[in-house]
Amino acid sequence: MDLWDYIIVGAGSAGCVLADRLGAHPRWRILVIEAGGSDQNLWIKMPLGYAKLYTDARFNWCYTAAADAGLNGRSGYWPRGKVLGGSGSINAMAYVRGLPKDHDDWASEGAKGWSWRDVAPAYDAIEASGLRITDLADRIHPFSKHFLSASQEMGWRDGVGLAPMRATLWKGQRWSPADAFLRPALKRGNVKVITGGHVEELEMTGRRVTGVKYRHGDQSYTASASAEVILSAGAIGSPQILMLSGIGNPAVLRGLGISPRHDLPHVGQGLQDHLALTLGFTATEPTLNGTLGRTVPRWLAGIRYILGRKGPLSLPVNQIAGFVASDNTQPLPDLQLYANPMSYDATREKRPTVSSYPGFLLSAQPCRPTSRGTVSLRSSDPLDPPVIQPNSLSTDTDCNQAIRAGRMLRHLAQTPTLRAVTRTPDWPSLPVMSDQELLDLFRSEAASNYHACATCRMGPSALDSVIDSRLRVHGLSGLRVVDAASFPSVTSGNTQAPVMMLAHRAAETIVADATKRGLT
Repeated sequence: MDLWDYIIVGAGSAGCVLADRLGAHPRWRILVIEAGGSDQNLWIKMPLGYAKLYTDARFNWCYTAAADAGLNGRSGYWPRGKVLGGSGSINAMAYVRGLPKDHDDWASEGAKGWSWRDVAPAYDAIEASGLRITDLADRIHPFSKHFLSASQEMGWRDGVGLAPMRATLWKGQRWSPADAFLRPALKRGNVKVITGGHVEELEMTGRRVTGVKYRHGDQSYTASASAEVILSAGAIGSPQILMLSGIGNPAVLRGLGISPRHDLPHVGQGLQDHLALTLGFTATEPTLNGTLGRTVPRWLAGIRYILGRKGPLSLPVNQIAGFVASDNTQPLPDLQLYANPMSYDATREKRPTVSSYPGFLLSAQPCRPTSRGTVSLRSSDPLDPPVIQPNSLSTDTDCNQAIRAGRMLRHLAQTPTLRAVTRTPDWPSLPVMSDQELLDLFRSEAASNYHACATCRMGPSALDSVIDSRLRVHGLSGLRVVDAASFPSVTSGNTQAPVMMLAHRAAETIVADATKRGLT
């Protein structure tokens, strides 16, 4: 049996930050257990390599959600990282802070101390540390200038509208949380990482969590924590581990043959995600399709990347995005838009396919959905993937937002600049669609933007949440949840930056609590 001060379950965006910040205290011994393997792979380091990782089970949990009534019974594909760096090693590298209103809402929902005023310094801190963030403004594809012109034609000004994105890459390579935080932590000597370690359940003595049981290959092991266990297995993995450990709804757990050990009915409840409606257009000018959709140019781009980390493979395809208000009645932005200088098709069965003819994509994502889904166990087998039930568009508010998203894409596509470079749209009837037809379009075409969160959300008590505002599981000691599962509600945009911010503040809280107990 191994004895550690802190055990971190999961080496994703949150786990890597925690390992770095907690490992800065030389007296503490930190164990990080990651179910996936090494991130030393060309497709991970290459910014556009995430297209290859999209369905690669070596690095990706490749989850499939349950049939979703709100999306016409479709079962969405939910890729999640299973590798050092977690989803931060297979995502599109977008770096987007939560908006001030997002965090003020967290505080009003019962997450005391998580308002914008509270969290802004943590965003500053992670951006000033080892995280490399590149502004894509001077590297965007030439076609993307049309998106910026269209933004001006829409009348968007003063930080609202489309603009070049910021991305977690450096010198032509992905700069993942493992690069930014975990590797510096490992150099200190008091942090150890186990890869290929699948945590099966938590060890408990009474109401205190004392360690974890995990499987590595064909062998089972137990690791003990003298201070705390921190779940950072993500919005899907963290509630799964809690329920496998008997922490959740007792009646449901008994039905699966799991002995209840702690009554906490909101475990796995409250799931939120962003849905995006993406429409394709055939272009009259060259786009990235001319390079990546044709064999010889694609091979030449690969050679250029290998030799000098240059060219289209050194950038993510998501280069232009922004927040906008869907109409004049909205006091704050309620949609996030993306505009990509390439058209492609992505399904669960295959990697994204890129056509050879020039094209572009416009995408609209309602920022703050109100629908709530669930993550539940399929069985008591730790290797059995959980059941993901999104419950998309289950509120009138979300249906209205879906309509607004369709209207916005219509308006943007009809700007003079974009009409001038559009040969044909995927949906030629878009300009004359009724609101009901726009909603039907959203139901038939919208897909997850892979921002799952809030399945172990912060709140005042076990009556409405799983953890308190210090990220401690209600009613238990020695256990915290620190990852996107901890969000009270989804932030307006991409979630990688808010997760790292949350982990940074969590580390400060853990250190402060340990200091009070004389453990530092």
